[in-house]
Formats: sequence, structure tokens, C-alpha cells
Amino acid sequence: MRKAAWVLVAVVLIALLGFFVAPWVYGNFIAEDDAPAASVSTSGAEAATGELDGEWTVTPGADPNRTAAGYTVHEILRGADVTVVGSTDQVSGTATIADESLTAAEITVRVDGIATDISQRDGQFRGMVMDTANHPTATFTLTEPVNVSSLPTDGTVATVPATGILTLRGEERPVTVDVDVLRTGGSIVASGSIPATWTDWGIEPPDLGFVAVDQSGSVDFLITLEMG
Repeated sequence: MRKAAWVLVAVVLIALLGFFVAPWVYGNFIAEDDAPAASVSTSGAEAATGELDGEWTVTPGADPNRTAAGYTVHEILRGADVTVVGSTDQVSGTATIADESLTAAEITVRVDGIATDISQRDGQFRGMVMDTANHPTATFTLTEPVNVSSLPTDGTVATVPATGILTLRGEERPVTVDVDVLRTGGSIVASGSIPATWTDWGIEPPDLGFVAVDQSGSVDFLITLEMG
């Protein structure tokens, strides 16, 4: 009986160590913040060529430094406070510039294509959180003209405010975002981060015990536009 009691005590101690120590080990030695969302870079930028006025189209592609969109959130996962960045290159859209004013723009993101480094997280995101079966895309639609006459042509970046409607999970909300814009060669590159309180769009961040996500985060985008 004494031996059996010691075995039972050992089992309980091992279980307790696993319960308390494993999250500490994960939080201090394994968990890491994701790299920040992609944004405009002047590396390799060239002087602008061609006209600014015209019809522009988002150029998708596998290079995340060219076109990508997604989200940034803070979450507590197994005791570790980490920054999570999800992204996809499945981005499309158009923009119209007339008389050096951005008069129309609509960007569409395939939300069901957004991924992180953990497939279980992505499954929760696509299912319970964003219901991508019924709402596979998110959109930003410009609602006010933006003066772009002062955009530099020397391969440097300018920041302009853009106001529009952000649609997430079928819910529309007005937003304003500061957009970093670069003219390089015949392309326009733009990026921004839209602060978001998820419940404003009827989105409930997960709180499952082993993982809890902040109520606020951001919707991030980097787009490259080409004429035509």
C-alpha cells in the first residue's frame, strides 16, 4: 500500500508540474512574437515614371513585400503573451485617380485565405470567429476623395489619410486610416493599419481558457497597384 501511495503522489506531482511548468516553459522559451505585418519599403525604390491619373489595379502575388493583407492581434496562448500576425496574398482591387485626386478605390481580401503559423488557430479564425463559409471576403471602399497631388516622385514615401467603409463578416463600419504611399517606377505601393475593436463588427475574439485574444487589434494591408 505504501508503494502504491508513493506512486500516486508521484503521478499527481508530475501532473501538477506539467500543468504549471509547461506553460512557463512555453511562454519563456518557445513563444515568440510574429514579424510585423508587411508595409511600404523604399528598398530598391526608383523615381516615378508615367502618369498619376488613370485606372489602377492591385497586383497580387506570392511576394508578401508586394501585396498582402490580414490582421494583427495580441493573444495569451498557454500563458504566453504574444503578437500574432495573419496574412494572405489573395488581395484584389481597383483605384481611380483623376486630376491628382483618388476618387474611387475598393480593395477585397479573401479572409478564408488568411493564415498564421498554427493551423488550429486558423481553423478557429475561419470558423467560429469570421464564419468564412458565409463571409469569405472583407472589403475596404473609399468614401471620400484623397488629394494625391503632393506624392513624391523621387522614390520616397508620403502619408495621406483615407476614409472609407470597412466590411468584416458582413458588417460595415466607417474607418479612417493613415496610408503610407510610394511611387516607384510605374507602380504605386500603399500600406496601412486600421485599428479595430472586433465587437464593433459583431466579431467575438476567442476566449477558450488555453487561449484568449484581445478585444482590439488591427486590419493590415500592403498593396501594389499598376496602371491598367
